[in-house]
Amino acid sequence: MTSAGGDDWLTTRLRAAGCVFAEEEAAILRRWADGEAQLGQWARQRAAGEPLEHVVGHVDFAGLELAVGPGAFVPRQRSRLLARVAVDLLGARPAPVFVEAFCGVAPIASYVAARCRSAQVAATDADPVAVGFASRNLISGAVYRGAGLSGLPAELRREIDVIAAVPPYVPAQALELLPHEATDHEPRSALIGGGDDGLGHASDLLREATEWLAPGGAVAIEMNARQAPAANETARAVGLRPRVVSGEDGQTVVVVAAAPRR
Repeated sequence: MTSAGGDDWLTTRLRAAGCVFAEEEAAILRRWADGEAQLGQWARQRAAGEPLEHVVGHVDFAGLELAVGPGAFVPRQRSRLLARVAVDLLGARPAPVFVEAFCGVAPIASYVAARCRSAQVAATDADPVAVGFASRNLISGAVYRGAGLSGLPAELRREIDVIAAVPPYVPAQALELLPHEATDHEPRSALIGGGDDGLGHASDLLREATEWLAPGGAVAIEMNARQAPAANETARAVGLRPRVVSGEDGQTVVVVAAAPRR
């Protein structure tokens, strides 16, 4: 159905609800909807502010269709930088071990598994909802439940070549700056990073990583560019050698902290 102005009814409704990319969202809703009745219900949900990805149950991440839903953190497209960094760090190692910590629905682990077929891939998260979606998405890998790296099996200690993570890194005082669809529909535990600078979880992971990385291994953590100097300082304090990989948006960076080779 098309309105008198030339827009179809779905695009018009989404635009009226404030959706900036109404045409693109309408196409996604139509792709996944099973009939007009479901499409109408989904249109109402999206117009009410529910995240598009929660409504349709899928998110496109770097060419992968990943399952996601209510109660789960939706992978951000900026995290494609971390995914590429992780693959580059694994390089041409014959049988590397990779872990995504704070995995959410496991976008980075799924990307690595798809592109590094020889890698042993694992993902871990403390949230049972996230673990459920991660288990659906990470077909060729293992998913564990636990805070930080605590849920990993002991045999991985000192054996991991690359740890990658998008830990919560938004400072509590900046929560009000986030869009309502995030604060209203995603778990706060997946957004707020802890500490005044938002680096509580990232700092803990840097310390933990020293007990799990193989000689010459590295941990790669996404954060805001303004947080990188403090993270670098923490990495050096625990014996890791940090460097910063910057994203194209000028705000997102990945801090890569490497362990000594012996």
